[in-house]
Amino acid sequence: MKFYPEGHLIDTFENRAAMQSPASLSEAMRDGTILEARAVMCDSKHNLIVDFKFMKGIIPREEGAIGIKDGTVRDIAIISRVNRPVCFQVQDFIRDEYGRITALLSRRAAQEKCREEYIRQLTPGDVIDARITHIEPFGVFADIGCGIVSLLPIDSISVSRIEHPRERFLVGMDIRAVVKSRDSNRITLSHKELLGTWEENAARFRPGETVGGIIRSIENYGVFVELTPNLAGLAEVKENIFPGQQASVFIKSILPSRMKIKLIIIETFDGAACKPSPPEYFFHGDHLDEFIYSPPQSEKYMVTNFS
Repeated sequence: MKFYPEGHLIDTFENRAAMQSPASLSEAMRDGTILEARAVMCDSKHNLIVDFKFMKGIIPREEGAIGIKDGTVRDIAIISRVNRPVCFQVQDFIRDEYGRITALLSRRAAQEKCREEYIRQLTPGDVIDARITHIEPFGVFADIGCGIVSLLPIDSISVSRIEHPRERFLVGMDIRAVVKSRDSNRITLSHKELLGTWEENAARFRPGETVGGIIRSIENYGVFVELTPNLAGLAEVKENIFPGQQASVFIKSILPSRMKIKLIIIETFDGAACKPSPPEYFFHGDHLDEFIYSPPQSEKYMVTNFS
């Protein structure tokens, strides 16, 4: 069984077919299939309610997520799922005093299955699908399967430094990520290793071109201008420029041996905040043993080892 971040299954044919009738829902229960539906409300007891049209489904509070029962996860993890897709396994069917049938569901059971059969098998260097769930100044949290989240620290998002992760990501954005490390059930992610080496990014540019960039930092010795998320060039300091400004820059030279791109700032302007675009990936495999960012002829050697 393949596991996905919440929201990936909800519109699939297989998922819709399993929720067409009581019989198909019963079959999904027998098979232990993980399904997804939208939570329409959270009642006063913090039970999540799902509407199957032909019957109601309920995810009892303690079945809302791993950690709710023992108090290690707060109830906001349940409440925040209202009007969003939730994954679950069908546990049982109950009939009330009026003869109405309700499906008993468990998101916790789906998460435990995902953790045991998928997440615990992951090793550093594995490249996985993820979906951004929360953005904080120190990094982003991403769903790596069935609503189980992992941290992607800000310094692992890209080689070019940013002030806040919202400059790269939006909540709900689907990304690829690398398993950076794991400690028991906790996984930490990285991302910059998928965005290309210095050489791969520099190959997009030629001396003599004028291109767009973003002012990232201003130092005594120069101004760093981002050309791509994994590539920045250095320009001379000018007056009235600030981090975050858009810029047009002239490329003077590209020096692989020094891993340096020399720029001249033509103009800067305070453009409207741009909505982050989906990342463009250079690596499309499913595992990395190491990532060598620096060119072979460079005086610097920048490498990430995952093995």
